[in-house]
This record gives sequence, C-alpha cells and structure tokens, in this order.
Amino acid sequence: MRLALVGDVMLGRLVNEALTRLPAVYPWGDVLPVLRAADAVVVNLECVLANRGRPQPGKTFTFRSDARNVAVLTAAGVRAVSLANNHTLDYGEAALVECLTVLDRAGIARAGAGRTLEEARAPAMIQAGDSVLALLAFTDNEPGWAATTDRPGVWYVPVDDPDGPAFRALLAAVAGARGAADLVIVSAHWGPNWGLAPPLDHREAARRLLEAGAGVVYGHSAHVVRGATWDAGGVVLYSCGDFVDDYAVDPVQRNEWSFVFLLDVRAGRVEGVRLVPTVIRDCQARLARGAEREAIMRRMQRLCADLGTETRCTRDGLDLVAPH
Repeated sequence: MRLALVGDVMLGRLVNEALTRLPAVYPWGDVLPVLRAADAVVVNLECVLANRGRPQPGKTFTFRSDARNVAVLTAAGVRAVSLANNHTLDYGEAALVECLTVLDRAGIARAGAGRTLEEARAPAMIQAGDSVLALLAFTDNEPGWAATTDRPGVWYVPVDDPDGPAFRALLAAVAGARGAADLVIVSAHWGPNWGLAPPLDHREAARRLLEAGAGVVYGHSAHVVRGATWDAGGVVLYSCGDFVDDYAVDPVQRNEWSFVFLLDVRAGRVEGVRLVPTVIRDCQARLARGAEREAIMRRMQRLCADLGTETRCTRDGLDLVAPH
C-alpha cells in the first residue's frame, strides 16, 4: 500500500476566509491527484476545526477553521490527523472537544489530543489495503496544554528527557501499538521553529522510537523541511515542513517549500520513500515546477546527504535510496 504524509495543514485565518467562496478542494491545488492516488493520507492538522470558542488570551497566533471545512480533509482522502501540536487548543477546551466530534463524524481518525490523557495517547487505527496502520502523536510544545485524567489537552512528551516517565510511556505505547498493527507511525510535533538541521535530541529520540517498534517517525513543527533518513529498520522524516497555510515566507528558510512524502509499505515495512516537491501559493499547495522545483530538490538532497542518506532524482521527485 502507499501512504502519503504531509506536514502542517493550517486551514484558519486567510485560508478559512478563502473557503467561504472557494470549493473544499482548493487548498490542495494540483497536488490533489497525488494525494488521492494514495491508499491513506495523514496530515498534521495545525488548527482547530470548530465554530465555538474564543482565542487564547495573550497567544500571538491562533488558528481556527469553520467546522464545515472538515470537507477539505475528506476531499483529499485524509484518513487520520495528528492533533498533538501548539494550535489544537487555540480556542480553548470546548473548541477542541467540538473538533474531536467533527472528525469522528467525518470518519477521520485522530491521535495526540483528547478529552483525557488516555484518549490523547490512544493510537488512531487505519485500515489501508491489506495493512493496518497505527498513528501515535505527541508534542513537546505547550506543556500547559497537557491532557490529564480529567482535562482535555494534548499528549505532551518532552524529548529532551528521554529517560523520564513521559518518554518511557511513549515507548511503551509504541510497543503496544506494534502488537496491534502492521506499521506504527509516530507523529512528533517537536522543537522550536526554523533550522534545517535536526537537533541531536531528535535524532536520539527517533532512534529509540524505531527500536521500540515504530516503522516511521513523522516530524513537523519547524516550518521548514529537514532531511529524511533510514535508521534502525525504519524511516525518519525529521520535519515535513508547512504544506497549506497563509504564512509570510522567509526568503532564506523558505517555509513555503515542502513535499508529499509517499511511503510504499509491504508486509509491515517501508520499502520505498518518494518525495514529490510542492510549494505554497495563495493559501494552496501546488506542485513545484521549473527552477524552483530543482532548487527544492537540491536542498533536500544536501540535507539527506548530511544524514548519510543517498537520494535519486526521478520524474516525480526524489527517492530515498534504501540501505542494502
């Protein structure tokens, strides 16, 4: 089966405004056929889908999209979303609970946030082709939003404390999910914004997650794409970058550059990884073209090479060369 992963999908602010007059497919642009060709699509939902709530006092950036815009996700075949990020509670607990209901009614599985810590920790289970996928999602952002036994929130796990109880609980959850699924995907909304090199603690945490039974570590939060690599029998996408948003573009970091990460899975193992280059324009993901496409691929080749991973150019983008 083929799994498509993309980075942050932010449907609030100007994207939300555009969706009052444009169809639900608009944010996906000409990338839509690539997503629809996959057996399952997973995204990090960088906003809350709700009609209620008020912006968190004192928070500079708050993202909410009308509940009806869940249709944007279903239009692209999104099967599961990560909610473990620093915008899930932008409009408070009531909006988060509404978002959970909206996703459930649309048949979209979700992980990383819930009405309780137990719910936030629960894996999203996806049947795709002959494979069962489990998505676990955590964040090391917004510790004040951590879910508890009686309070809605996110699954907060500080990766800079790999021997602490929170990270040990994450490893145990990975091992447990591995017993119920062919492939475990761990969504990690981690670290500060910006920077093209993955922090050392991310590299160590990713290795430990793979050793615990994860087949994919699926990182995001940095607003830019970082290198990808094979490690400990699985694949690590350190940061999938931004995919849909209305953000200002940094001319050096290039937060409008990204990829669709296509993973070919057979018998519970990732056998191939293809990166299809994309760019954000006018609140829409588009296939990168011409000189910009070449620049995006060259940068990614360098970032992967820095991690010891070879890449190969193809008609569709870049392939990660699997280790022998």
